[in-house]
Amino acid sequence: MTAEPAVATIEGTRVEYLDVTRVFGATRALDGFTLQIEPGELLALLGPSGCGKTTALRLLAGFDQLSSGQLLIDGRDVSRQPVNKRDMGMVFQSYSLFPTMSARDNVGFGLRLRGASTSDRRRRAGELLELVGLSAHTEKYPHQMSGGQQQRVALARALAIQPRVLLLDEPLSALDAKVRTQLRDEIRRIQLELGVTTVFVTHDQEEALSMADRVGVMRAGQLEQCDAPSVLYQRPATPFVAEFVGTMNHLPGVVRDGSTVQVGDQSVPADGQVPLSGTAVSVLARPEAVLVEASVEGDAVVQVATFFGAVTRLRMLRSDGVELLADVSSHRAGELAPGTRVAVSLVDRPVLVRTPSS
Repeated sequence: MTAEPAVATIEGTRVEYLDVTRVFGATRALDGFTLQIEPGELLALLGPSGCGKTTALRLLAGFDQLSSGQLLIDGRDVSRQPVNKRDMGMVFQSYSLFPTMSARDNVGFGLRLRGASTSDRRRRAGELLELVGLSAHTEKYPHQMSGGQQQRVALARALAIQPRVLLLDEPLSALDAKVRTQLRDEIRRIQLELGVTTVFVTHDQEEALSMADRVGVMRAGQLEQCDAPSVLYQRPATPFVAEFVGTMNHLPGVVRDGSTVQVGDQSVPADGQVPLSGTAVSVLARPEAVLVEASVEGDAVVQVATFFGAVTRLRMLRSDGVELLADVSSHRAGELAPGTRVAVSLVDRPVLVRTPSS
């Protein structure tokens, strides 16, 4: 006989933003924002400050009202539905725990508002505190717990009401680096275990790429691209996405025939929209796509070598004044020390190009 899980899974919910606009005076925080989030998916909204990602989350929670468009939950328009009718669980950057309540009472607070009995609240809170690894801390108050523990309590509280959608508003940004890494892994584990549709807002690329099924990159209230992290990184749809996600080199080049671009002595395939032949462009290349070999006849010199464990990042300066970054295996770092003259080329795969005006 198969044992029942301690905490029941949550049925995944489909979320749709359809041409959503939110205007604040002269500012269009969201401008024709359209996005579909699949049931059980963890989707991260990533972008610079002021791009509209938090506005998108607040609209879904019901804390703000859209100016136009539709917001659908499982096909039903909830654009004008009040907060308490949406069944959303939300975790904020600040833990927002009640200081006079124990961890168990904080977790059970939403259930108390819904009329659950004391025994049901205690049972549910105990299950969720065990799920987030805090079963030994049920009677502690917020001031007796670390920041990471408090955020775990906040997560358990959001999950206690079995929300249709879990909303995470930069929940890890107030934590130190080690705790942040541990907790993001825990959030992902719990999300997968429960199957709850989750929207995660962050400005941290590493968090978004490591946690999400898909990442939506936003700019000026619009969605630039929404894809799996690997697709977003390896095949960015626009120069903005390419430059915002990860690190990019900018190399001068010239379009040859509409499908290739000349970069120094090398011809490489071009990806996406390519200008007319003869157009001067900037070629975008990741550090790992730059090949480096020690050579007395090379046209670049290693300026700085930064050790990152298995990889060492080289900062180089070409004879024409162009700076380059390249990631190489650290076992090669000795032969590519600062001061070494090197020959530089690109991996033979499609590159994005942009004109000076784009």
